[in-house]
Amino acid sequence: MTDHAVAIVGGGPTGLMLAGELALAGVDVAIVERRAAQDLAGARAGGLHARTIEVLDQRGIAGRFLSEGQVAQVAGFAGTRLDISDFPSRHPYGLGLWQNHIERILAGWVGELGVKVYRGHEVTAMEQDGDGVNVLLSGGRKLRAGYVAGCDGGRSLVRKAAGIDFPGWDPTTSALIAEVEMTGEPEFGMHQNAFGIHSFGRREYEIRDGQVVYAASGPVGVMVTEEHVGPGSEPTLNDLSGALIAACGTDYGAHSPTWISRFTDTTRQAAAYRKKRVLLAGDAAHVHAPDGGQGLNLGVQDAVNLGWKLGQVVNGTAPESLLDTYHVERHPVAARVLRTTMAQTALRRPDPRIKAAGEVVSELLSMEEPRMRFAGMQSGLDIHYDFGEGHPLLGRRMPDLDLVTSGGPLPVYTLLHEARPVLLNFGQPGSLDNTSRPDRVQLVDAEYRGSWELPVLGKVAAPAAVLVRPDGHVAWVGDGTSSGLKEALATWFGSVPAVQGSLGCGKNARSGARR
Repeated sequence: MTDHAVAIVGGGPTGLMLAGELALAGVDVAIVERRAAQDLAGARAGGLHARTIEVLDQRGIAGRFLSEGQVAQVAGFAGTRLDISDFPSRHPYGLGLWQNHIERILAGWVGELGVKVYRGHEVTAMEQDGDGVNVLLSGGRKLRAGYVAGCDGGRSLVRKAAGIDFPGWDPTTSALIAEVEMTGEPEFGMHQNAFGIHSFGRREYEIRDGQVVYAASGPVGVMVTEEHVGPGSEPTLNDLSGALIAACGTDYGAHSPTWISRFTDTTRQAAAYRKKRVLLAGDAAHVHAPDGGQGLNLGVQDAVNLGWKLGQVVNGTAPESLLDTYHVERHPVAARVLRTTMAQTALRRPDPRIKAAGEVVSELLSMEEPRMRFAGMQSGLDIHYDFGEGHPLLGRRMPDLDLVTSGGPLPVYTLLHEARPVLLNFGQPGSLDNTSRPDRVQLVDAEYRGSWELPVLGKVAAPAAVLVRPDGHVAWVGDGTSSGLKEALATWFGSVPAVQGSLGCGKNARSGARR
């Protein structure tokens, strides 16, 4: 007997986002999380990039995060800030918001969707067969699921149990990060010396006129580069004190740590994101140095790519082969992040020749075209899945346009709140009414009166129609005919039933009933 259609191992941002996506698809999904509560010691990762904010907007929950975070220009490469305020997006910025808050907000959303969470349970073993996966939990409890998603971090037991290789590069440098009380007063901000880069700040801060202003009191967040690559064991306060003294000449009276951790520039990527009924997402699929703040964002976007596909397979509305497109699309995205983080790690080495190279890169990034290219990459707004030749929109994110419909004005992302695909007709109203499609594909007659513009690429020709997947990427672009639409619908959404009518008025389109 199957306890759940899908079991997600790991309740961090990736696991939570995936659970929400599957719940929207009506799938019986559960999370297995080793922490007894959602509370996260310390702050951890520091924010969201523009495309991740868009993804959350697609589900109608971006406002929850924006109301608690600090809007700022956060995209950057090797220490050079990349302004995206002129990018064509409703969110041309990043958001400063610590991971503990991101997790809390996501957990609240997932709770509203009724997802079961097994807290205080750690996966100790896993075995799959032709019909499902047996999962053994600490304490002897067993679960059986149709599919298991490993969102359990870089040391993923799920990945290891599935026998998925994790090739890559061993660490060449390491740093300690911590949140501690200090009797001394370090200089806040980022610093570099012969050891490498170090930084100090407080969890509570405000951004005023583009500058970070820290609270006057409270625990101090620390990052200090170690002289040599640290061991794999959990670091202690003595390790932190020693590293601070070596790098800064003092440990500033560090005491009473909230948490201490170590990160390295280890760079690895799973050889396969899927093995039969086991799938990987987030750090379980890829690990890299934190330069550029890509990790959490990459994992959340993995989840949104995988969720609707797995939901359709579980619901029997699409073939299992659809899951193979998850690896095909997301593996290259992460591979590019791995490459760019390795480059950034190399550029922050304490060597005068490397420093000169970094200055040259910074000078190049001050030029318009390199700035746009790298900003698009770092913000996630330029992600392009290869669906073959065609209109520039094909495979790229659908812009959140302000549409005009018979039911009134309607932002595109409103149509994606329930994670359902949408067929937008910008041509003659009713011209696609006779298109056979799965009933979960919404058909909306709409008008857009502005110019079509994409990040990095600029202005593109207005399409006659577009088919938008639940993850917000364009799967088909019409040229005034329905050529290729039938094939696109079959590829992404399975078999096509009887003809459906149009949802030309915004009211029905917004209702988003699950099917």
